Amino acid sequence: MNELRKIRVLLAEDSRSQREAISWVIGNAPYLELVGEAANGAEAVDMVEQLQPDIVLMDCHMPVMDGIEATRVIMGRCPVPIVVTSATFDVNDVHPGLEALHEGALAIVPKPLDPAAENFDRLAEELCLTLKLMADVKVVRRLPPRRSAANPRPPRETAERPADRPAPVREAREIRIVAVGASTGGPPVVLDILRRLGPRLDVPMLLVQHMSPGFIVGFASWLTRGSGLPVEVAAANVVAAPGRVYVAPEGHHLGIDRRGRLTLDDGPPENGFRPSVSCLFRSVADAFGREALAILLTGMGQDGAEGLAYVGQKGGVTAAQDKDSSVVFGMPAAAIRMGAAQRVLAPPDIAKFVVAQLARRRHLS
Repeated sequence: MNELRKIRVLLAEDSRSQREAISWVIGNAPYLELVGEAANGAEAVDMVEQLQPDIVLMDCHMPVMDGIEATRVIMGRCPVPIVVTSATFDVNDVHPGLEALHEGALAIVPKPLDPAAENFDRLAEELCLTLKLMADVKVVRRLPPRRSAANPRPPRETAERPADRPAPVREAREIRIVAVGASTGGPPVVLDILRRLGPRLDVPMLLVQHMSPGFIVGFASWLTRGSGLPVEVAAANVVAAPGRVYVAPEGHHLGIDRRGRLTLDDGPPENGFRPSVSCLFRSVADAFGREALAILLTGMGQDGAEGLAYVGQKGGVTAAQDKDSSVVFGMPAAAIRMGAAQRVLAPPDIAKFVVAQLARRRHLS
């Protein structure tokens, strides 16, 4: 994005009072420009085609066409970065914004509505910064999913591999834990991988997903409903059970000790994040060494790259998502440049790779 030009924002919000509040927030950001306001999803679709904004700020609950359907239509017809926002939600429920992420939205943030609220400035800053960052994401048209081919192609390694290839995956090992890290674009990819793994995931999986505060509990529930696997927010001192997925809670680094007990740490952020993917990967590597499998998915920045390299140094297995399937090829690219990824794969092939590693463990045991 040209730094001299303001980022052109289209706001889709059915509540007049909320439109006014959010318009005020956007108008006070020196790098943002509000170019249009839609009162429902159908208007948003039309205005995206007419105004060609740099980014859309989309409410979920709207008449005529809700934000989820509007996101699906926009991403299939005239793709543009979309950030979903919400005013009220139950942190224990599956938020509809997560379905919008599945349809192609990039992020979900809470609405800053009450200037008298203690957290108003923080929420306003988070919303504006998210719009600024997501406006630079290059999105593509999302086509309706196709049925799997009768003979799917084998897992491929993409051309992003550096000249100095990392050491190949050693054959004789017993994978006892899987660690996954993701950021922008991660939720639907994680869901897709879990769906493909299903009951074949017979070891614990630990997951760090960068997400705005207030949504992580609903995210875990969303993964459970969508995948059929038990997914829960991690708690300290819980023994990680086979076949269960543990999501890092807000504001805490997630780890695990040699006894298989989960650990939570509220130490300083790493790479700008708490929880940090690299913190998780290092902990898993220290506890399980060559029996660990770490996977780094789509995301902005470089969190997880050094941690993935550390897993490899400890003898573990590593993989990163490829460029073509990544919404933001930041974190995986950083790992690939370091030679930290032993495999560079698309999500369906990542799932196959995990299954193959776990099958090898069962064969060896």
